[in-house]
Amino acid sequence: MERFFRLSERGTTPRTEMMAGLATFLTMAYIVVVNPGMMAAAGIDPGAAFVATCLAAAIGSALMAFLANYPIALAPGMGLNAYFAFAVVGGMGISWQVALGAVFLSGLIFFIVSVAGFREWLINSIPFSLKMGIAAGIGLFLGLIGLKGMGLVVDNPATLVALGPLHSTQTLISCVGFLVIAGLVARRVTGGIIIGIAVTALLGLPFGLTTYNGVFSLPPSLAPTFMQMDIKGAIGLGLLGIVFTFFIVDLLDNAGTLIATTHRAGLMKKDGSVPQLGRALMADSGGAMIGAVLGTSTTVSYIESAAGVQAGGRTGLTALTVAVLFLLTLFLAPLATSIPGFATAPALVLVACLMTQGLRDLAWDDTTEYLPAIITAISMPFTFSIATGIGLGFISYVVVKVIAGRATQVHGAVWLIAALCVVKFWLGA
Repeated sequence: MERFFRLSERGTTPRTEMMAGLATFLTMAYIVVVNPGMMAAAGIDPGAAFVATCLAAAIGSALMAFLANYPIALAPGMGLNAYFAFAVVGGMGISWQVALGAVFLSGLIFFIVSVAGFREWLINSIPFSLKMGIAAGIGLFLGLIGLKGMGLVVDNPATLVALGPLHSTQTLISCVGFLVIAGLVARRVTGGIIIGIAVTALLGLPFGLTTYNGVFSLPPSLAPTFMQMDIKGAIGLGLLGIVFTFFIVDLLDNAGTLIATTHRAGLMKKDGSVPQLGRALMADSGGAMIGAVLGTSTTVSYIESAAGVQAGGRTGLTALTVAVLFLLTLFLAPLATSIPGFATAPALVLVACLMTQGLRDLAWDDTTEYLPAIITAISMPFTFSIATGIGLGFISYVVVKVIAGRATQVHGAVWLIAALCVVKFWLGA
């Protein structure tokens, strides 16, 4: 263990690494109850989705531990699971099998790009402002879904959206749950989100809104989703735009997480480069493909890994600890399936708030930078499409720069992506 993970070299111990892994796991454990609900909205068996979520998180985290030796855990990504369920399957009417095929293809492309060495070029070519706009937009997209799940937002033929029935018991409990989660997070309580979800579910018991299914059991069958991805169908439908969206969001999500986490852990070089970035991205892309095989949306690196780094995690042993804990979670299926949707919805709103923080770092004195970022952010929830928000963001970035006489500041890759987005919109794809 000492030789493989280089514990002494990074100034840590097995006990510190394992405790750090526990801290990371507790901050991201909410995914085992939130993601199955998302996948169920796409028509996937919730029991199988629970198993797929746990296994994808365990395998992805183990890959990060052994390939890159980083204290970074992986699991199905928030935002991408919403895009999968509500935009691709729900909005476009594409079957979840074909959507899983698109997830697999995006992971394969990511893997090829990582091995070929184009990853740094792609990451560096996308302007910082658009990266922040995409992250914030996905957060707002999640926020809308969460508010709808809480019952605070309902559809209205005159105003498109309106305030839901505040007298509803379910809505009131969800609101209390959100305040509990927000308070615990503000107090920096480890596992605050999962504690808040549990409290919200418990509040629903006296009103018959929560059904207790038990605590322990053997894991549900994975058969309904295992190897059910339809790659041929994804290629046949020409889902280039969907594959591109999964790919680009996955790329940006992981780049941001790797940069932030390695910097906080003191693993980043003085020139700002991330050692073994290729190996880390290979671990992530491998996790994405394996997740599709198991039956869940794109697996990504989790920014919640910062909790483990804060607790002293410096090596892959932290990520390996998270992997083991997710495997043990497989036997908590009855407890996880007892959590109703109104109890997980507040967590989505909290995550949405956290994801919009990047907007504060925009260059607010430069219209050519902040304007495309804001267009990206607000387009995602208002068009109910992450892909549309990304497309409008890239196009507006290029056009505003050109009109401002600053076309030379636009990277070649941004021109290419913007052109592809124009074609996509023109063809109505």
